[in-house]
Amino acid sequence: MVREQYTTTTPGTSLERPKNEYVYKIGIYGWRKRCLYLFVLLLLIILVVNFSLTIWILKVMWFSPTGMGHLRVTKEGLRLEGESEFLFPLYAKEIHSRVDSSLLLQSTHNVTVNARNSNGEVTGRLNVGPKMVEFHGQQFQINSKDGKPLFTVDENEVVIGTDKLRVTGPEGALFEHSVETPLVKAEAFKQLRLESPTRSLSMDAPRGINIKAQAGNIEALSQMDIKLHSSDGVLLLDAETVRLPKLPEGARGGSGISQGLYEICVCPDGKLYLSVAGVGSTCQEYSRVCQ
Repeated sequence: MVREQYTTTTPGTSLERPKNEYVYKIGIYGWRKRCLYLFVLLLLIILVVNFSLTIWILKVMWFSPTGMGHLRVTKEGLRLEGESEFLFPLYAKEIHSRVDSSLLLQSTHNVTVNARNSNGEVTGRLNVGPKMVEFHGQQFQINSKDGKPLFTVDENEVVIGTDKLRVTGPEGALFEHSVETPLVKAEAFKQLRLESPTRSLSMDAPRGINIKAQAGNIEALSQMDIKLHSSDGVLLLDAETVRLPKLPEGARGGSGISQGLYEICVCPDGKLYLSVAGVGSTCQEYSRVCQ
């Protein structure tokens, strides 16, 4: 732009027009203009590339107004459809499957579920591995669908809340210490066997022990002695015939020779007592023992 100077004169006078002393150019010219156009063109290219990448990412990740891919955002929370893979820990208040399908947690190594308190300390842990399922906590409990406890384990005891505990192993059940139960029963048409291979077998009850076989025999075998003891009461053998087949029998001898043998006598009230054996029976109906 050229700034011109104007001089006012009166009519009839002639003055020379002064020369242009100053010329100012406003704008960008030359290499600066070319650099500016190049920079604007570069910005346009970057904008187009970013927009194209954004459209591509939205298409690949399956973004939609309701979520992303198999992930849907609902009023109840997040919903995943199909198989999902998590590379880092997952924190959630509740995880459940759809009504018509099951929930599957799968891993190439272990599946670990931790419960933490407000301080971040682990209070319970469930670890499912390829060879073992471990649980760490104060108490482990399994409930039925109606809320009844079926199996409870803590540091002091193990409680089984079912009506019947069934052991199907061929070797039965092995108990290293005492067992307290109101009833021990075998399956139908199967034998019940209580055995202690290297130690003694003891059965104690404050009000009595009832051993019953509805279709079969009852056998008690021991390497040493078999003791039937009742602290306050009687020992009742209720049967048509009571046999002691392996008792030693004495030979015929003098009337005063007992040979260290005894005769088992029965009182009228059913009480048993021993009497020195003789040639004939030494049992007395009105013995002092029976009185």
